[in-house]
Amino acid sequence: MTTRREILSAAALLGPLSLAVKAAQATEGQVSAKMADFLFVQNARGIAYADGKLTLKGVNPATVMFSDRPDRIAGHMATTRFVPFWGEGKDSFLKDPPNATLSFLENKELADAVVVLREPVLSGEDLSYRVEILEGKLPASAGAASLFIDIIGMPLTPVSFAGVRRRAWRRAVIR
Repeated sequence: MTTRREILSAAALLGPLSLAVKAAQATEGQVSAKMADFLFVQNARGIAYADGKLTLKGVNPATVMFSDRPDRIAGHMATTRFVPFWGEGKDSFLKDPPNATLSFLENKELADAVVVLREPVLSGEDLSYRVEILEGKLPASAGAASLFIDIIGMPLTPVSFAGVRRRAWRRAVIR
């Protein structure tokens, strides 16, 4: 017996898929290049800092991304995709390095610092950035950390268009 919940779940999954297919099938003249401002969050098991280099140790393989109103899109992209994305587009992070807030556990206390990020390098499970500290202090090492990266404008893809239309399922994946 099929329950109402199963029907609604299937509709929620198939509806956005059909929107994505329709958007992908549309010609360039029919789809405008809508933009959204995205923020990014990278989580790691710990950090290391020395000589202007911040390393996220054991970085999560998925970088969370989300936008604010009116689009309210949430999703993630592979961290391996985020690093090359750094230099893409006319307003890339390469041309205009982002500010970021690093929140971390130091001696069981939550602390944070505001930095400017440059030159990301992913090596195995570690992601390093050259940083300029704007506020706060970075210890030589600390525990679990989250890096909240400032906005960048990105064109909405067909997957993102589907994300805009969803109310219950607002997730997009960029691999």
